[in-house]
Amino acid sequence: MTTSIYEQDLPRVQANFAPFSPLSFIERTALVYPDKLAVVHGALRQTWGQTYDRCRQLASALQRAGIGKNDTVAVMLPNTPPMVEAHFGVPMAGAVLNALNTRLDAETIAFMLDHGEAQVVIVDPEFAPTMKRALALRKGTAPVLVIDVEDPLFTGDAVRIGSTTYEQFLAGGDASFDWQLPADEWDAIALNYTSGTTGNPKGVVYHHRGAAMNAVSNVLEWDMPKHAVYLWTLPMFHCNGWCFPWTVAARAAVNVCLRRVEAKAIFDAMREHGVTHYCGAPIVHGLLVNSPAEMKAGLPAGIKAMVAGAAPPASMIEGMEQMQFDLIHVYGLTEVYGPATVCAKHAAWDELDIGERARLNARQGVRYHLERDVRVLDPATMQAVPADGQTMGEIMFRGNIAMKGYLKNAAATQEAFAEGWFHSGDLAVQDPDGYFKIKDRSKDIIISGGENISSIEVEDVLYRHPAVLAAAVVARPDPKWGETPCAFVELKADAQVSAEDIVAHCKKHLAGFKVPRAVVFGELPKTSTGKIQKFELRKQAGSAKAIDI
Repeated sequence: MTTSIYEQDLPRVQANFAPFSPLSFIERTALVYPDKLAVVHGALRQTWGQTYDRCRQLASALQRAGIGKNDTVAVMLPNTPPMVEAHFGVPMAGAVLNALNTRLDAETIAFMLDHGEAQVVIVDPEFAPTMKRALALRKGTAPVLVIDVEDPLFTGDAVRIGSTTYEQFLAGGDASFDWQLPADEWDAIALNYTSGTTGNPKGVVYHHRGAAMNAVSNVLEWDMPKHAVYLWTLPMFHCNGWCFPWTVAARAAVNVCLRRVEAKAIFDAMREHGVTHYCGAPIVHGLLVNSPAEMKAGLPAGIKAMVAGAAPPASMIEGMEQMQFDLIHVYGLTEVYGPATVCAKHAAWDELDIGERARLNARQGVRYHLERDVRVLDPATMQAVPADGQTMGEIMFRGNIAMKGYLKNAAATQEAFAEGWFHSGDLAVQDPDGYFKIKDRSKDIIISGGENISSIEVEDVLYRHPAVLAAAVVARPDPKWGETPCAFVELKADAQVSAEDIVAHCKKHLAGFKVPRAVVFGELPKTSTGKIQKFELRKQAGSAKAIDI
């Protein structure tokens, strides 16, 4: 077989190839903009030069402590400077960052520490009691180095559970540490656990290439400028903050840290620091929209907000516009590094009425710039569904913005990647313009009298009611129809509305068979990341009182 002329004497060497890693972003930013502000936390003002040095110190200290390639470093931290530094310092040491969900119980944390084989734990004082219990519940016997963070903004009683503090540990490292890019961009950079609503959570492994590509895609989707000011409302433990720790470094932007997600703290930070960008689940945006008008006074105009987790209802879009915020809707999963598609907006949409704009913006959209492909496929035939906005299929991903797989779970990895695509489990339709719209999780479709009902479609209608703060719809067993929709509704403060009012509202917008036959009022159960726990609601739906409609 003849060798191609394009393969003769054209070697891949260091001179013409380097692994793609987000670690290179902070290196460049520290070189070009060493004196630019990087981190704000209370009275702390830290430049990119200082931040880069501290990341190298952390990497050096970890290596001196015996931590190297593919060792796991777990952190249980809020959105504070050590969390930013861990996203660089840990992988600079060759290790893998496991950012633990700070809202989880000790038993679940213990499972994650064992499963991920963490050798180091860095913990904030707020979560030290939980971590202490988790360490005691571990089944593993290997020693774990525990490092306590001291944060001047923490107002509770700090309990030391480690052998050293974070600053003491950093002092043992070299700020000029000569770290190296991974030999292979396929090397693991992070470990993130799924929510584990059924059984133990699965460990999702990210690689350097995917992290870098998603971080750059974030820049491209948002047209994010240099020196933007990014407010950390989104937890960095959630899909590594949707890769934004690395995005912010790439843009020499500012990390405005935030220990707690509270409306006043968010609005104060926006005014004080001139925030330009922030991300969050729908519950965060709803918190801001529904805050008192006086709390919103004097906000910077044109703040860019990114929402994921559920489609933004019309009321949210209207509320954001009233605050002069620019809202963009993205979609993804832990397995695809957070957001991997975007509902890219068109200028012509601005001329449409709010109802139509809400419909268009509620779609999950199109693939991220650097994701290879996203399609709606028939899971039985693996063929694309017609782009008719009606035929349902499953959203599937293919490309660099996809996990390496599930840690120690070959069967689940093989199932997730069957037929060469990552299977999301989300059911959707594709519109003629190529944009797709989720109709439901495969397990959430309600089949009533042989007709499929999208719980999301019913929820969209419920959110249009001015009294509704949050809503979820699940199947309720029905002796005649098999299943009928059951609506769980959380009302806004001081709102008063009856089940009959909710049903009457739904009848205006839905076919009769889609209207909820039961309505339950109360606070909705949510996961640690703010998602509504439908599996808990299904347990309650059977006893919900039916309404004669």
